[in-house]
Amino acid sequence: MATEHSLRRYRHWYRKLLRLYPKPYRERFGEGMEQTFNDLCRERVKAERGLFSFALWTFIETSVGIIRENMKGIIMQSKSIIMQNTRRLIVWAVVVALILMIPVAMKFTNEVQWNEAVAYSVILLAAGGAYELWQWLKTRTSAYRRAFGFGLAGAFLLGWVNGAVGIIGSDDNPVNLMYGAVFAVGLIGSLISRFKPRGMAHTLFVAAIVQMLVPVIALIVWPPQATSWGDAFVLSAFFAMFFVVSALLFRRAGV
Repeated sequence: MATEHSLRRYRHWYRKLLRLYPKPYRERFGEGMEQTFNDLCRERVKAERGLFSFALWTFIETSVGIIRENMKGIIMQSKSIIMQNTRRLIVWAVVVALILMIPVAMKFTNEVQWNEAVAYSVILLAAGGAYELWQWLKTRTSAYRRAFGFGLAGAFLLGWVNGAVGIIGSDDNPVNLMYGAVFAVGLIGSLISRFKPRGMAHTLFVAAIVQMLVPVIALIVWPPQATSWGDAFVLSAFFAMFFVVSALLFRRAGV
């Protein structure tokens, strides 16, 4: 009875000791190691040999293995972080270098060239921001990335079409500036919700509502300006569809 009690006690403590291994290692080898320990303990009991010295040595050997595997995990994680930060530094160094080269590559003789230089700088900064966004999205689930992609595509198309040809009337129609409220809602809502799926879903639903309210307000407040309000409603519904789909995907991602 005393031997069986000791055997159960050693097996219990060995099982707890194995939990200190990193999860991937434990899931791969933990069950086999526990079974091997149990079998060796049984053999020593049958051979009427002591368990204490064997268990003590096994615990020491396993503890050394635990320290070694955890150190490997820490080193690999550190290397990954260093490599990721190095890539980020390289990307931003290239962006800054290209921005600084713009004055060298252009002769500033009039305001138009200055405007072009600013535009090129904004494009380069946007490219750096896109890289940062992609690195951040890689830490999220695939469902979250799909939801974010739909919302981002809707915002990009809205800004592109509204800036290029305008949604209500022509591209120089000041009424189109009201669509900036959609971007404001998306940005403020995302920051308030800390980009969590449920909060992002609510934000995208509100953005879709604001998207559809813009042509309504334009028709009521500035009816002479809203000369193409029918097309404006169709286009607004098209962009709102992106936001609604994104919101539904965020809701699914948050489940």
